[in-house]
Amino acid sequence: MTHAVAQLAAVLATALFIFSLHWMNDPKTARRGVAAGVTGMLVAVVATWIQPEIIHHGWVALAIVAGFIVGVPLSLVPLTAVPQRTALSHAFGGLAAGLVGTAEYFLGLTEHPAELTAFRMSAIVAEVILGFLTFTGSLMAAGKLQEVKWIPQRPVTYPGQNVVNIGVLVIAAALGVAVVVNPTAPWSAQAFSGVVGLAVLFGVLFIIPIGGADMPTVISILNSYAGLSAVAMGFVLNNKLLVTAGALDGSSGLILSIIMCRAMNRSFTNVLFGAFGTVQQAKALGEQKAWKEETVEGADQLLEQARLVVVIPGYGMAVAQAQHKVRELYDQLIKRGVTVKFAIHPVAGRMPGHMNVLLAEANIPYTALVEMEEINPEMPQCDVALVIGANDVVNPAARYVKDSPIYGMPIIDADKARTVLAIKRSKKPQRAALGPVTSPADRP
Repeated sequence: MTHAVAQLAAVLATALFIFSLHWMNDPKTARRGVAAGVTGMLVAVVATWIQPEIIHHGWVALAIVAGFIVGVPLSLVPLTAVPQRTALSHAFGGLAAGLVGTAEYFLGLTEHPAELTAFRMSAIVAEVILGFLTFTGSLMAAGKLQEVKWIPQRPVTYPGQNVVNIGVLVIAAALGVAVVVNPTAPWSAQAFSGVVGLAVLFGVLFIIPIGGADMPTVISILNSYAGLSAVAMGFVLNNKLLVTAGALDGSSGLILSIIMCRAMNRSFTNVLFGAFGTVQQAKALGEQKAWKEETVEGADQLLEQARLVVVIPGYGMAVAQAQHKVRELYDQLIKRGVTVKFAIHPVAGRMPGHMNVLLAEANIPYTALVEMEEINPEMPQCDVALVIGANDVVNPAARYVKDSPIYGMPIIDADKARTVLAIKRSKKPQRAALGPVTSPADRP
């Protein structure tokens, strides 16, 4: 009877996960999607817990309580910290998969060596490699996003870096194959420990050469890795729900990563091995025009006389937590009959949908948010383009500077607006998250 209930619960939870992903495609049904996902996970946990071989272990209840103790505070972080909180969630998922795989191997080695078949060992090795590299990689990503002092924010590169990274991964895979072929050999435990250590190391090496500009894509990739590690864990534990849930997580993360790479006109290999985000010295690009510093009164007059204002938010707005001030400006302009739209670039911020989340927190109507492809045809009719900490996604260098790291990346055509007001932390025109900047504010 309990087995039948568990099977039914697994089908129900899987259906809820699928509907959750579907409903989160649309802002109107996003809340329903979140509720479906939470309900599906609750059903999955309870269905697993009530199984006779598990419910008698009191430590499982302690683990659930510990999860609540950690999870509830994590859910209360400000929306500006959602990217690093998301990275921490991936880290916990990867750590769980890695620990389960490690425990299953050593338990099988000491008590059930006959169960360490080639298929089971392949799943365990894949689970451990994916789990532990996701764990340390996600921790590093969270540290970069949180700007932890001892974690370098800029890409860390050195000669032969890609060779070292690939070499570490290849050695880990080779040791894993050796363990799969002969899991009970006298040296197998040491080889397995080597796989764990190299996976942990690779997670760190994987993240340090990646700059903040690539964090949306990296978080998506780590999400995919966490899902794949859950799939492997499902095969190890013979849990169909883990396999299906992990497959949904892994595939959605992969699809999102592809979307993000297309938005930046770049490939996976370039994101993972290109050390993107490295600060480069600006080059003289034709005629250098002087920028003009506008006064508060002058900016007020420009905005008040405008008919269409397009606000282009970026990570600078998130760092300054200025979304509520932006909402106040939006309200004042709307009262004066000015049309205000928010242009959202796919990679603005530090995670997919980062700007949407921040603007929603400030209660800006979702109908005022416009995707890049839809707003660009309107930019020549825009009276004022207000760029708030988003110099990278409006940088015209993406169109014509072939040696720029952002060359070919689709951008919001802020420079085609009649007037551009650019708000940034520095007056230096050569820096932004994605490389050298030719600021639209440089025009007379």
